[in-house]
Amino acid sequence: MSLLEDRFDQMFPVLDALSIATARRFASGEAVTFPPGELVYDVGTRNAPAWLVLDGNLEVVRRDGLHRESSVVSLGSGQFSGEVSQLSGHGTIAAGRAGAKGVTALPYDAAHIRALMVGSAELGETMMRAFILRRVALIQEGGSGSLLIGHPHAPDLLRIQGFLARNGYPYTVLDVAADEQARAAVERFGVTESELPLMICPNGALLKRPTDTEAGACLGITPELDPDKVYDVAVVGAGPAGLAAAVYGASEGLSMIVLDQRAFGGQAGASARIENYLGFPTGISGMALAGRAFNQAQKFGAEIAIPLQVSKLDCAGAERGTREPFRLDIKGDGTAVQARTVIIASGARYRRPDISNLADFDNNGVSYWASPIEARLCEGEEVALIGGGNSAGQAVVYLAPKVTRLHLSVRRPLEETMSKYLIDRINALPNVSLYVGSEVVALGGDASGLASATFRDRASGTDTTYPLRHLFLFIGADPNADWLKGCVETDGKGFICTGLGGFAAGNATRAPHPLETSMPGVFAIGDVRAASTKRVGAAIGEGAAVVAQIHQVLAQQP
Repeated sequence: MSLLEDRFDQMFPVLDALSIATARRFASGEAVTFPPGELVYDVGTRNAPAWLVLDGNLEVVRRDGLHRESSVVSLGSGQFSGEVSQLSGHGTIAAGRAGAKGVTALPYDAAHIRALMVGSAELGETMMRAFILRRVALIQEGGSGSLLIGHPHAPDLLRIQGFLARNGYPYTVLDVAADEQARAAVERFGVTESELPLMICPNGALLKRPTDTEAGACLGITPELDPDKVYDVAVVGAGPAGLAAAVYGASEGLSMIVLDQRAFGGQAGASARIENYLGFPTGISGMALAGRAFNQAQKFGAEIAIPLQVSKLDCAGAERGTREPFRLDIKGDGTAVQARTVIIASGARYRRPDISNLADFDNNGVSYWASPIEARLCEGEEVALIGGGNSAGQAVVYLAPKVTRLHLSVRRPLEETMSKYLIDRINALPNVSLYVGSEVVALGGDASGLASATFRDRASGTDTTYPLRHLFLFIGADPNADWLKGCVETDGKGFICTGLGGFAAGNATRAPHPLETSMPGVFAIGDVRAASTKRVGAAIGEGAAVVAQIHQVLAQQP
């Protein structure tokens, strides 16, 4: 049974008279009547309101990049349109037209939807649940979103798939070598082999070998920044720490913007299952946990800007002791974000072994996370995974049932680096071979990508080469803090120091807050912070704690 069939009443609830009366108080305008067949909102439209139907019907349809339409639902009196895009004003995924007898409906822009969700807890719960389920159904059911045309194992196609999946956007992949419709599209648009993959957005826009930024702009994910606006807080990084700060800060009335260069969730978002996070005894996927936090932050009014990379923190004004806001330069387009305080939650980037040709196999046999995309590619094959931390353990448990043999290579005994519940789970897997004290030292390839990996036993120096098409690297991470050079103090490994020294404040010296860096008003939380506990729960706790400290700093500013 599909999600549409199983949870239809939750996806498309009918509000009773009392709920409609409550909802009327939060509308962003007067009721509008649309004649039969008129387009109320189209796919890809930014800032399209949600509509509460008062009379008639609103026909909702989904559409793919080739303009093929299929019906989703006919909304009647007491039902509302929209999904999670309406919380933020991002481009819509579906379209809506007035039914055969027209439709009369009340509009709700993003600000008024959020006001309704906060002002009426019961009605807000109904709407939020419906919005989330509708997005999930659009992803699962197919027939909507972007069309990706290319070779299934091509690195750029896998990158775009990962970007869309991590950001919760539907897409369909067509194999240009096997699908007649895909070949016809490539010929019609005159696309060469070097220009693949081809991305056809739901609005019909055509992108050849797009970057993540280009894909985000085409889909309406990337927001339009106001260069003159000064936020109370700018958060760099949308992992668990950054999202927690956004939820707590926005819910307490602070104007927040969160920036991330790839997707919400950070490294945790790529975890197949987290089983030691408080409150989830059966476990929860990193994507599900991050998705809930992402929607929660938007519910309280936090702006989330993806995919935008901060290239530099301009802290000159703060160094001079002025009250000028901090400036965060955005890479590539010359724009910037201004904020009175800054939270560094940029986490850590995956560490790469010193292998000369490693970059040749990125997304072409070598992966740094184990998502459903990678799992499908290596299903039924022999794979290797390097790393002994909890993230590596979660990946082993996820991948092993899908492959014929998994070679797990670690430098130290698992008991020194991994939680016991994961060790017990791995020991129970019959197709996992564990090699303690080994490391990968060389990679070999052919026209299809990765073909072999050579491992060295560190004690004996013996090298062994295995024929492999898939290698997963989970060997730790380095701090993602290069963009902060000259602004904050770091330790010997590049992690950001907090709570040290003192700041000049008038004629006195103020002690920094525990999560405050060497630059007044700039805070660091999560994996990027020196001496932090590298756990999802710890990162979320720091995201909550930093907001109280920011309130104290803002209270001292004019």
